Amino acid sequence: MLPLMSLRLPLLAVFPLGLLVGCATVTPRPSEPVAAPEGVTVAAPGGLAAPVPVTTVELGAGPASPTHWVSAGVLEATLRAAEQVTGPASTTGRFWDVVLTPTRMSRSIVQRSLQLVGMRSLRRVSRGVPDDCSGFVRLAYHSAGIDLVAHGFRAGENAVSAIFRRAVEVGSVHHQPPRPGDLVFFRETYDRNRDGRRNDGMTHIGVVEAVDAHGTVTFIHRGGKGVARGRLNLSFPSRHQLEQGGPVVNDYLRPAAKGSRAYLAGELFAAFASPEGL
Repeated sequence: MLPLMSLRLPLLAVFPLGLLVGCATVTPRPSEPVAAPEGVTVAAPGGLAAPVPVTTVELGAGPASPTHWVSAGVLEATLRAAEQVTGPASTTGRFWDVVLTPTRMSRSIVQRSLQLVGMRSLRRVSRGVPDDCSGFVRLAYHSAGIDLVAHGFRAGENAVSAIFRRAVEVGSVHHQPPRPGDLVFFRETYDRNRDGRRNDGMTHIGVVEAVDAHGTVTFIHRGGKGVARGRLNLSFPSRHQLEQGGPVVNDYLRPAAKGSRAYLAGELFAAFASPEGL
């Protein structure tokens, strides 16, 4: 009888996790020639500059569902309940290590993304990908052995749309809180067809670097001034700052134009996609 009773406490403590995951989940669920490395100074985490060896790499040449977010308070309460039987998430080998720790694949993607931060042009590392947001994520994911456009393009499809289509087909698109290494998609970030209307679909993509305690996602992307970090917070999608002089929670992704205001990352967000299966 005692062993049976001892099993009930862990099951009850972890039970809220099942509810949490159920509520948070949305159903839509070549050998390369390498040149000698060159030393390039890029921005390291924390704003420090550090010399990072960059290797030349040559690569072969649906509206999203509504966003559903789990509040930080619910997540924290569930973590605390589980810690009663599993121990803190930082304890090696514990249950929460498996759930919360980025995979080796994700770490490789983020590490490569960080190496490229500060670069004004991707031409310095590769001429096998376009010098735009899609080229950046292709370089980042190639470090994990993933070719994001191996499935090819359809007529009239841009690279971001093609990558999103593939993510939908393999079931990696999601609207859950993201993990480092996930792709983040945005729509209508510029007037791609130049008709003056917001009808351009998927137009921008980046790689998630981290998520802070307040739900602000830091992502890395190839923007108008090179590879840089951006911020996204879906709890406050239309707020640039929570308060005057406070921290930025959403960066501007679409500048103001004639007859149109500027738009924030939270307003243009479309979906996340995990690297598994791509």
